[in-house]
Amino acid sequence: MMKRIGVLALQGGVDEHINALLNASEKVQAPVQVVEVRTAEDMEGLDGIILPGGESTTISKLMERANLFSPVLQVRKIMGTCAGAILLAKKVEGANLEQRFLSLMDISIDRNAYGSQKESFEAQLDTEFGRISGVFIRAPKITIMGSGHVRPLAFHGEEVVAAYQKSGERHYIALAFHPELTTTKFHEFFIRL
Repeated sequence: MMKRIGVLALQGGVDEHINALLNASEKVQAPVQVVEVRTAEDMEGLDGIILPGGESTTISKLMERANLFSPVLQVRKIMGTCAGAILLAKKVEGANLEQRFLSLMDISIDRNAYGSQKESFEAQLDTEFGRISGVFIRAPKITIMGSGHVRPLAFHGEEVVAAYQKSGERHYIALAFHPELTTTKFHEFFIRL
């Protein structure tokens, strides 16, 4: 059965996530229909949604303007990369007081903890799916993982840079880096959930 997976298309690496999803779909031989999500109507019938990187305050404001918070909260599978991971976290250090979050994952995240845009870097990461290259762009840092329902998926040295949480029938993945730029492994995992 074909899965319908949305990519929030308000800002950030939308095309890269779409390409990664389509390539991952081929690799796991599971058909996927990708939907660019800009309105609440685009959310209908989604099996999952990806919240791409970008600027979390801007994405939050655009989501509010498009009335997308409530529909996104209904989706059973959500993957957030960089800014998307910030939106998923229950606690955000350095948060703008007016910013709204989804607050779904039992993690704390520190915005821009890896530095500014010019301090972006690429590093080898140890992941549940093998060693990969990860790109960090004004990346947040996952500082605390809460409940036993959260498990690390990737490490940069000792630091957790990707986490997964299953909560009943709901699945959440937060990544501090941009997997869509270097690998399909996390998109494959997301499709298989």
